[in-house]
Amino acid sequence: MAGPLCDVKVLEFGAIGPTPFAGAYLGDFGADVVRIDRPGDVRPNTAPPEFDFYNRNKRSIALDLKSEDGRAMACQLAARADVVMEGMRPGVMERLGLGPEQLQAANPALVYARMTGWGQDGP
Repeated sequence: MAGPLCDVKVLEFGAIGPTPFAGAYLGDFGADVVRIDRPGDVRPNTAPPEFDFYNRNKRSIALDLKSEDGRAMACQLAARADVVMEGMRPGVMERLGLGPEQLQAANPALVYARMTGWGQDGP
């Protein structure tokens, strides 16, 4: 899709809250947004009605981030991305080896956005 962000590559981790909403808007403006899903996470016949709204203009890949292979693939994708957006609980991405320090070591220009509904301290 053409748009002002057509050269921007975005990697999206997080299926609820502000992260998928922001990814949808970036996709609306032409960004290449790739959503990271858990294997078996999305079933079209049981997805909630808002699924299509939040996931428009996105591609997706299923990765098991608890496996070494899944984390390695996520790191490879992040090395080629311009933006990583995540909405995980505090500390989750660091424990997976996918926190900002780890990913920006391989891609110093990477913009790492943390978006949770309740900040990094919880509700």
